[in-house]
Amino acid sequence: MADPLDKATAKAPPTVGEGCLSRYDSEALTGEDGTEFPGAAELWQQLQEESEADKPTDSSASLKS
Repeated sequence: MADPLDKATAKAPPTVGEGCLSRYDSEALTGEDGTEFPGAAELWQQLQEESEADKPTDSSASLKS
C-alpha cells in the first residue's frame, strides 16, 4: 500500500538533534521555508507594551487571603 504522505505537497524541513533537543537544521533552511510576516516586529512590540501595562506597579501590594 502506498504511503498517504507521499501525496502531501508540503514537507517539514530537515531536523537535527533528538527529543526535546530537536530543532530545524538552520543550514538546510532557505527563503522558501517559513512564512512572510512583515508586521511581526510591530506586533511583538505591541504585545510587550500590553504585558508591561498589565503588571502591577505597586511592589508593596499583598495577596488577599
